[in-house]
Amino acid sequence: MFVRQLNYLIALARERHFARAAEACHVSQPTLSAAIHHLEEELGVSIVKRGQRFEGFTSEGERVLSWAQRILADWDGLRQDVRGMRDQPVGELRCGMIPTALPVAALLNGPCRERYPLITPVVLSRPSVDIVRGIETFELEVGLSYLDDEQQPHLRELPLYRERYVLVTKDASRTTPNGRIGWAEAATMPLCLLTPNMQNRRIIDAAFQQAGESPRVTAETDSILAMYSSVCYAGLACIIPHSLLILFPRQHEVVVMSLEPALSRQVGLISLRRDPSPPVVEAFANVVREIDVQGRIEELIAGVY
Repeated sequence: MFVRQLNYLIALARERHFARAAEACHVSQPTLSAAIHHLEEELGVSIVKRGQRFEGFTSEGERVLSWAQRILADWDGLRQDVRGMRDQPVGELRCGMIPTALPVAALLNGPCRERYPLITPVVLSRPSVDIVRGIETFELEVGLSYLDDEQQPHLRELPLYRERYVLVTKDASRTTPNGRIGWAEAATMPLCLLTPNMQNRRIIDAAFQQAGESPRVTAETDSILAMYSSVCYAGLACIIPHSLLILFPRQHEVVVMSLEPALSRQVGLISLRRDPSPPVVEAFANVVREIDVQGRIEELIAGVY
């Protein structure tokens, strides 16, 4: 019953609505409300602010929620560990990935599935800040994100590859003999970039600022597919990490040029420092350590561009 109460509490925190939380937990609203009320009685504190609708948690409720997330994460780890003792690691592996790293998911999940067929990867596209927050609140087990920012002691980091930035366009007149283009010239082109809440966009904006240029941003999107489509069919250019090129076959007379000065960022696997680490996280990390992600990306791109 205690575990179920904590699940109801976390669902309420996620949905911010009693009826939706009850629906997500497949119970009636009175059942969910009664369970949380019983939890308040057991702990001797008020958890939820009372009103006509859900108005948030009390300060004590926020502390209870933080403990609930930690307890349920350990409970999941316990179940995985016990089930894994009989055979192999079992369970979902929820992985948050920055959008520009999504093509790499298959390079990691394929080998993991071959070795541990009972692990189910769940790949979720998230901005970098949401990935860290999701790991801290136990909504995600691991993340694939940038590692160049200040290190965070509570996270484990495993470097995987460096993404380098290229410009993609259909404007053949911009082609240079050496296949390179400067940031100043790139700034004059009609660009489609990711939205400002994305770390990728902030990296590109900082590069233009360092070059003393203001880019001509004609369109913004949070979709890699929409960005590439804008190049193929809307006459725009985009700046992307080279790893994305493994998704896009050479067609539509698309031109790819390296940017100068070169811009690159380290991408890697992050997870919460926990002892013991959940079995599915440890199994996944062990497989990933054996993969030459950088070499695999370069090999796939060499066959297309």
